[in-house]
Amino acid sequence: MIDLRVLRENPEPYRASQRARGADVALVDRIIEADEARRTLLQNFESLRAEQKTVSKSVGKASPQERPAILARAKELAAGVKEAQAQADAAAAALDELAHQFQNLIEGAPAGGEEDYVVLRHEGGRPRDFAAEGFEPADHLALGEGLDIIDTRRGAKVSGARFYYLKGWGMRLELALMTAALDRAVAHGFTPMTTPTLVTPQVMGGTGFLGAHSDEIYYLPADDLYLTGTSEVALAGYHADEILDLSAGPLRYMGWSTCYRREAGAAGKDTRGIIRVHQFNKAEMFAYVRPEDAAAEHERLLAMEEEMLALVELPYRVIDTAAGDLGSSAARKFDCEAWLPTQERWMEVTSTSNCTTYQARRLAVRERRDGRTSPVATLNGTLATTRWMVAILENHQTPDGAVRVPEGLRPYLGGLEIIEPVV
Repeated sequence: MIDLRVLRENPEPYRASQRARGADVALVDRIIEADEARRTLLQNFESLRAEQKTVSKSVGKASPQERPAILARAKELAAGVKEAQAQADAAAAALDELAHQFQNLIEGAPAGGEEDYVVLRHEGGRPRDFAAEGFEPADHLALGEGLDIIDTRRGAKVSGARFYYLKGWGMRLELALMTAALDRAVAHGFTPMTTPTLVTPQVMGGTGFLGAHSDEIYYLPADDLYLTGTSEVALAGYHADEILDLSAGPLRYMGWSTCYRREAGAAGKDTRGIIRVHQFNKAEMFAYVRPEDAAAEHERLLAMEEEMLALVELPYRVIDTAAGDLGSSAARKFDCEAWLPTQERWMEVTSTSNCTTYQARRLAVRERRDGRTSPVATLNGTLATTRWMVAILENHQTPDGAVRVPEGLRPYLGGLEIIEPVV
């Protein structure tokens, strides 16, 4: 949801945002027209209601001769008020529908589509030169099967394509990642939470996920509930319809949950292994902050993601995502992409988005300052997820099919240094 008053007074930044996203620029003018119609009809309703009150009060003071005409006028006004209210309500509903179609106003994101990102920097050292080391790297699934830690064949047998089992050290490696993320979040003042993975349409829609990509979400019609693809959704809904106290600083949470995505638009993409799957685990940061502090909080979340990537010793790059590749609620998004040796490409492992006041307006999350309430800003960021195992296995493999455990994860695995192949 956007600030209609600001859009009405200065529409050009909103047109520019839509243009940068490759979205419908004319939507701005349709919103302005709908807002004008709503305000005109609301003013008409209020004028008629004021006249109705005046006429109703005059009935008792009228003479017997005047009273029939006044009563007739009162009846006429009552019908007019009812009709005017219906028109004003319909105009408000039409405006609300249009306003909910508008994506968040971008803040600093480069214009363009999926390929128009800007690389901000490379970190974690140069990717390994496997040719210089004298062997061809195996992909994560071949490694996982050789180590007996990933089983996609039985996952497909039980649940269908894009499902899997993590076994033994595989399951423990994922748990080590998640626990390391938990420790990192707590050290930075985040409150850890396990979150619901089923939410109402109001919460799912309020976070902006029921737009163009709603076909990616699992829906349970018998219960009218959605399965979440990130705990961001449940954390955004946690303070819905509340007034927060941010005088002591932001409210920060880390959600630990299983996530579900249909991957309906990913046919033929990364079908091998566990890169694009229907079910995975994720540690997600979420912050409620004052709007003027949102940009600084965004940098803070990105820095925490990079701390985790350093912990697992991965080469990665940081990109500034282009406007046309942003989700509807994000004003700006930074991704960290780890190097994937066998595909010789960068693979997204973290995202952090500044959603400014967009989600808070839709979910009525406010703060009170100087005697007035106003929307807060919300931000989110990935701190660990199952997909990281893909990059860890491929980047830390040895010629004999074993995988070296990054030093930062060893304390969570009983000091284990090497995951050995199973003969």
